[in-house]
Amino acid sequence: MALDDDIYQLRRQKLKQIEALGQPAYPRKYDFTHTIPQILVEYSDKTTEQLENPRVNVKIAGRIMAIRLMGKAGFAHLQQGGQRLQIYIKKDAVGDKGFELYKLLDLGDHIGVGGYLFRTRTGELSLHVDEITFLSKDLLPLPEKWHGLTDVELRYRQRYVDLVMNPEVREVFLKRSKLVQSLRRSMEARGFIEVETPMMQLIAGGAVARPFKTHHNTLDMDLYLRIAPELYLKRLTVGGLDRVYEINRNFRNEGLGWRWNPEFTMLEFYQAYTDYRGVMDLTQEIIEQAAKDVTGGTKTKWGEHEIDWAGANWRRMTMREAIIHYWPEAAGTKPELSDFATQDSVKNLVQRFNAAHAHVAYDPKEPPGKTVANLFDAVAEEQLVQPTIIYEFPTAVSPLSKQKPDEPDWTERWEIFVGKMEIANGFSELNDPEDQRRRFEQQLKERERGNEEAHQMDEDYIRALAYGMPPAGGVGVGVDRLAMLLTDSHTIRDVILFPLLRPEKGASTEDDRDVQKK
Repeated sequence: MALDDDIYQLRRQKLKQIEALGQPAYPRKYDFTHTIPQILVEYSDKTTEQLENPRVNVKIAGRIMAIRLMGKAGFAHLQQGGQRLQIYIKKDAVGDKGFELYKLLDLGDHIGVGGYLFRTRTGELSLHVDEITFLSKDLLPLPEKWHGLTDVELRYRQRYVDLVMNPEVREVFLKRSKLVQSLRRSMEARGFIEVETPMMQLIAGGAVARPFKTHHNTLDMDLYLRIAPELYLKRLTVGGLDRVYEINRNFRNEGLGWRWNPEFTMLEFYQAYTDYRGVMDLTQEIIEQAAKDVTGGTKTKWGEHEIDWAGANWRRMTMREAIIHYWPEAAGTKPELSDFATQDSVKNLVQRFNAAHAHVAYDPKEPPGKTVANLFDAVAEEQLVQPTIIYEFPTAVSPLSKQKPDEPDWTERWEIFVGKMEIANGFSELNDPEDQRRRFEQQLKERERGNEEAHQMDEDYIRALAYGMPPAGGVGVGVDRLAMLLTDSHTIRDVILFPLLRPEKGASTEDDRDVQKK
């Protein structure tokens, strides 16, 4: 605040002068009759004569975004709900104290005004003010050049200013809210019930990811922030809740990037008595509906591309088919299905690809399925702009999925890719407790080899499966990434109100201050 100390103190003085006029510095409420968006909808098409006979009296509240004084009168623009309305203040109408209050107002202040609607000589819908009420003083000046600000971290850090100054930012988050509402409606219309599962867990399970760790003082035990709600939701299907969903916050101690934030939102749901194809079709339906609910249609802009969310335009390919389809000419003859079968044949594919392109890591100690998954990321993922479902994933990277009955090295798992990124993941749920134990044991071997993201053993989850889990399909949909695609936002930080940031330069943390005191 150091740079604004003079302005801050000047406005504090103005606040005292406003109090001297008999206005509370921080009043508790203001009784308005209309919102500004409501007025614009109801009266924007009214003529001067229609506004005069009969006169339309209203009371509104908002933030001052423009103000000018002209002798014994003045104009201002109030903003509320992302929209603005001009107001006209005349000394003869508001009285001496009311006009003195007007002269003490600054950009950013909140006021309430009452009066009647009219049109100015230029035809602009405006409010002729009869009374003015002070509501809140903006002690720090709103920035003049916030729009197009190059320091994007400042926009994220001061999102409260960003929302005031950039109507398009507000629109992004209104669309995000519509997205979440749409997902809930789709789930509930199909008989799913919304539940809540623990955010602090003894075992970080349900995904392959590195967790955040915390400590419970009273119980003197370490806990993990959840990386996924999956294992708890599946426990509920064991308990007889056949269709459950949760719109949840997950936490993964991983890198930052245009697609990644350590704290993110997912829709996760489970449906008993169906398989991966059943939930695959359902997920496609609810995403298409979400696009319609958020944007009004099925076509959206994504950079230089137009994405068509209509169901008939979705593609479906197995992971192996995708690698074959997008195999680059420079890497030689396209692979055949037999090339994915053994360690040596997979090694040969990697060597061929690496000879012509960027390096795909190969470790002979890793199962070939994991290498195939890495090869898919390098060969195909960047090609998947339009909605595409990739299915049949290697067992080695799918510890919670059912295997294909005819190919145990592959599972009944799929992911949805749009805009070159994954937005959903689903599969036929593994419900054999003995098979699940073997999968966990394989993951433990991965941990012993240094893979901190490998899954831990969860004995209670295996016990739950032993009580009998019905056949089921489960899905996780990345809400943040879907919001990115539906708002043409090319970084995840643009669709998260308060993304994680480093501390401000020169700012002391609480621990720093404690050290300084000592």
